[in-house]
Amino acid sequence: MIDEKGSLLLEQVRKYHRESEVFATFTPGVTPVLPSGAVLDENDRAALVEAALDMRIAAGKSARRFESAFARVIGSGRAHLVNSGSSANLLALASLTSPQLEERRLRPGDEVITAAAGFPTTVNPILQNGMVPVFIDVEIGTYNAAPERIEAAIGPRTRAIMLAHTLGNPFEADEIVRIARERDLWLIEDNCDAVGSTYRGRPTGSFGDLSTASFYPAHHITMGEGGCVAVANPKLARIVESMRDWGRDCWCEPGEDNRCLKRFDYQLGSLPLGYDHKYTFSHVGYNLKSTDLQAALGLSQLDKLEEFGAARRRNWRHLREGLADMEDLFILPSPTPDSDPSWFGMVLSIRPESGVQRRDLLNFLEARRIGTRQLFGGNLTRHPAYGDRVFRVAGDLTNSDFITTQSFWIGVYPGITRPMADYMIESLHEFRDGPRSRRTRVPAARVGADARQVAGTSHQGT
Repeated sequence: MIDEKGSLLLEQVRKYHRESEVFATFTPGVTPVLPSGAVLDENDRAALVEAALDMRIAAGKSARRFESAFARVIGSGRAHLVNSGSSANLLALASLTSPQLEERRLRPGDEVITAAAGFPTTVNPILQNGMVPVFIDVEIGTYNAAPERIEAAIGPRTRAIMLAHTLGNPFEADEIVRIARERDLWLIEDNCDAVGSTYRGRPTGSFGDLSTASFYPAHHITMGEGGCVAVANPKLARIVESMRDWGRDCWCEPGEDNRCLKRFDYQLGSLPLGYDHKYTFSHVGYNLKSTDLQAALGLSQLDKLEEFGAARRRNWRHLREGLADMEDLFILPSPTPDSDPSWFGMVLSIRPESGVQRRDLLNFLEARRIGTRQLFGGNLTRHPAYGDRVFRVAGDLTNSDFITTQSFWIGVYPGITRPMADYMIESLHEFRDGPRSRRTRVPAARVGADARQVAGTSHQGT
């Protein structure tokens, strides 16, 4: 509890923030236009200092408050804070291997359907748990996997679906949930890039059996590092909590000793009756907890989620309208029908028939201090990490290969101002309308063939 001295100190912290904050005039070509980043204010700084003054160095009251608040925001029963979005994906998939799920538990060799184009932490937990990814293609425009591709990929060993909402654009959640229910498949909803998005009026993160979020600085709100697993089913929520906390069976909070009032009355496994429940383990788990310092910042950021989402939507819409006359060069993105994305970025795909090489365009933008990112790993099956791994490809991956050679994205995060957005629009027009030597025109069919053969570059978005 902060006393009078602490309150005076926090006011000094706020004053320090106001006095040290620099509001530089945007200078085109000099001021960096970042693709993503954290937007932090005096309340965020004060929240971190307040948690430090309380010496809350482990997960505590701020973590519990954040879990409750975040669960309400996305419409889920429980949320479990972890140390990163990558850990959230690992924990979500691993929790489905619990023996407590009996016949429905995932086992080594089971197949999990996922998209080939995306970020590796949606795929890696499948392999890390001894399962087989089934890669499917995505659609150009929305950059999400279509329900019909999922349905066609289901085989006799398919047990789950693990998909991300690409760059904040929701996949067709109701339709994919229907497939999962009809075929008795688990659905893990990777919501790391889409917190605040909705599909048919319902928040993303509320559709899957489990959903995940990331609070890395590039994402919709930040804790610096941090993530969350959300789940509605109480039994599954208990498994997630156990596996996050070393695999222990006890559900006492840190510092608690006997919430169940029978700490020394349990008999589990082949342990003797009365073995301390705090040191009884029901899963082979991890330690993926976060700290109260992170959670305190997260609580402050969560208050701004709606404001941040409005800025992302506004920036995306302005870029989309400003580039509407550039469809000779770009395939412009589209929101999934019936969705309201809180966009992570503005993805642009260069038309092969334009003759423009992506490398030339990115070098042009980067020289103008406009930051770019590719669509994460592009076709992940083409990366060295997966060369000796067992996976299955359902259908072709033509669009994922296209993304690997033709697609990139620019920023829409709340730190992008209108002059910055205008500068990006002007720069893209200038590139298109500049020297014709930038283009090497070749037949579209040949470029398409080349796109399937040339390895793409992995560029992680931060």
